[in-house]
Amino acid sequence: MKFLVALFIISIHLPLYCQPVKMKLLGHWRDSLIPGSSAHNNAFNEAWGVWNKGKEYGIIGSTLGTHFIDVTDPSHPKEVARVLGGTSNASVIHRDYDDYQCYLYAVCDEGDQSSLQIMDFSQLPDTVITVYDSKKLLIRSHNIFLDIPKGRLYSCAEKAENGYYALSIYDLKNPTKPILLGHFNQFGDIKASHVHDAYVRNDTAYLNCGNDGFAIINFSDINNPVALFTLKPNEYKQSGYNHSGWLTPDGKTYVLADENHGSPVKILDLSDFSNIKVISTLPIENENIAIPHNPLVSCQYAYVAYYYDGLQVYDISDPKHPIRSYYYPTSTETNDLRYKGAWGTYPYLPSGNIIVADMQNGMFVLEGIEKPCNVVKSCASAVSNHHIQHFELAIIPNPAKEYIEISWDAASEVHSYQILKIDGSVLESSTTTQGAKRIKIDVSNYLPGLYLVRVVNTYGFSIHKIIIGN
Repeated sequence: MKFLVALFIISIHLPLYCQPVKMKLLGHWRDSLIPGSSAHNNAFNEAWGVWNKGKEYGIIGSTLGTHFIDVTDPSHPKEVARVLGGTSNASVIHRDYDDYQCYLYAVCDEGDQSSLQIMDFSQLPDTVITVYDSKKLLIRSHNIFLDIPKGRLYSCAEKAENGYYALSIYDLKNPTKPILLGHFNQFGDIKASHVHDAYVRNDTAYLNCGNDGFAIINFSDINNPVALFTLKPNEYKQSGYNHSGWLTPDGKTYVLADENHGSPVKILDLSDFSNIKVISTLPIENENIAIPHNPLVSCQYAYVAYYYDGLQVYDISDPKHPIRSYYYPTSTETNDLRYKGAWGTYPYLPSGNIIVADMQNGMFVLEGIEKPCNVVKSCASAVSNHHIQHFELAIIPNPAKEYIEISWDAASEVHSYQILKIDGSVLESSTTTQGAKRIKIDVSNYLPGLYLVRVVNTYGFSIHKIIIGN
């Protein structure tokens, strides 16, 4: 009898526990005069966010250009600046953004008059100043990502004279004058026609290569990139068009979206680069026709712009057992297996409030479920909240014969390390003593050659090249 009562209680409470919570709408912005695209009737596309002088701004792309929306008072979002794109009409479908040192970087994937735009937003709310608008380096690009600690811009599927450059990398030592470092299309055993999207942290790039699969490449030596891992489409279940993804703060998990109806978002375990695998998928209603777009990760949650299904938020603190925790339905469109609804999201504003861009309905401001766990700094600090803070680390001697010693600054903590072959296979793995500031590793038994050291730290991880032998 006690067992039956207990079972009954569980049967009552379990569905309530598993039922996701609808998020609270704080504000909504839409300009009804902006034309929809000729392809998908989407007036709007990507979402981003910045903050300056105690004020928060949601950013949304449109067929016309880039819109800066003051969301400091989320109940009354107000457009305070608009920057037209080089191509500014119904032919535009995609725009994409990232920010660095009070500059917003913007690209567009349509139109021969498009360009890389760099906008100084340090004078908001008064004005936004376009400090760079040129086709000299690139005309069109599908997506961009900035490796903030390294000062590099990664441009995905960039228009070339004939076809596309799969991936292009630019130096941002002078943030308003990018310098091309190189074009790339070979990533280990994957020759990519294009890279659709990239996530980059400390020179290590996670490349979503569309129908060609997924690759992890270290670009610390720009002339000799090292393939750490590749995953072909037929090498994991429910694979599709490898679209985009995001790395967790600890660097142990990657959230991967295949942009196909009925293909769920995957969780990849990165704890062992020689054995990366899908360990779970994110649940969704209408799983046979639902289509994910852009996932981002903040703290313990994955935020997924899920087209027709709006914003979906998952607790991934246990990556093997993710929980669909929150949602907000931005779209009222009927799923006709096309592309409509929530395009992008931005969950990193200091207030914790969340920006969502819906293709037809504009910008939604939602009440956040957490305060951002990463260090929040002003735009003048050159570090945005969605990037992981850099830390100082040294490896000596290098080259080494008998041992290497790894030391790091007092503000950080190293949790573990791995020594890898240049092909990414793991030779040695170990944790570190809590509170330690250096470790000494015996390398006398290793054959002479080039190796990699992967160090997991407070802010994620970094990968370093070492030479063993003369």
